[in-house]
Amino acid sequence: MSKITAAITAIGGYVPEKRLTNADLEKMVDTNDEWITSRTGIKERRILDIPGKATSDMAVEAVNELLRKRGIGADEIDLLIMATITGDLVFPSCANIVCDKVGAKNAWSFDVAAACSGFLYALETGAKFIETGKHKKVVVCGFDKMSAIIDYTDRNTCIIFGDGGGAVLLEPNEEGYGVVDAILKSDGSGREYLHQKAGGSLKPPTHETIDAREHYVYQEGKTVFKFATTNMADVSTQIMERNHLGADQVSYLLAHQANKRIIDYTAEKMHLPSEKVLMNIERYGNTTSGTLPLLMWDFEKLFKKGDNLILATFGGGFTWGSIYLKWAYDSK
Repeated sequence: MSKITAAITAIGGYVPEKRLTNADLEKMVDTNDEWITSRTGIKERRILDIPGKATSDMAVEAVNELLRKRGIGADEIDLLIMATITGDLVFPSCANIVCDKVGAKNAWSFDVAAACSGFLYALETGAKFIETGKHKKVVVCGFDKMSAIIDYTDRNTCIIFGDGGGAVLLEPNEEGYGVVDAILKSDGSGREYLHQKAGGSLKPPTHETIDAREHYVYQEGKTVFKFATTNMADVSTQIMERNHLGADQVSYLLAHQANKRIIDYTAEKMHLPSEKVLMNIERYGNTTSGTLPLLMWDFEKLFKKGDNLILATFGGGFTWGSIYLKWAYDSK
């Protein structure tokens, strides 16, 4: 019997219509377009500012798109995994809400919270359920509404993040396509450098935490940059070596869109030319759990059946990892 792998068979994505440009940010904080672009590569980001709309609403758009592309109904989904740190509510899970909104009546669901590495963690988890043979259709989403937890008076963080993401459908494959290998890592000691100070059980919401603006993203940029640059590059080269892939055999690198300099460094360590490095950071910024599926959605038409894709990420916690994915279909 052939080995079952989890192949991506459809993808959907969504970004809000509103654009927050560098010129807009110049009016809000002490910054400018040249400073932002030279340090991050970001020109604009999308913001979900519609009252009553949350992370689940963006995910619903992407899930419905992939269902249309695949020609299946929501009732055929066995499992839905949502990677996010900005769920609609503390509980129930955002995945539960998405299933209800799309009509996935036969699916069970849960969230994965691993910050910027969330989609990779969720993709590997979803792949394992496919590999058991018990699940035939698993949807993996990566979405964040980062604007909900960003302090727009803090120039160190507000220039980086945006809203949006994507979703993929995983199905069994016996031809070797799909998720081939994964290396996933975490180091909780890194939490002090990138986290949200209040809102959890350690420091529940109070008037004091709100007044102190502790319900927003806190980041020590230089420390995070150093760790991200080293670890994302290391794990990407490790997965190539473990699978005997030379640079000429890698079709594309899909790296977490947090900072263009980090992506360039990773590509350099992998000996990849620029044409093999996919980027949309200039248009969307860092959508946290959403960057990798958003890249797939944006560049889907480039991919050909059998293409070797390397996915890589680094996030708060710290979390990081890389997945070797063999693309399963020719995009139309």
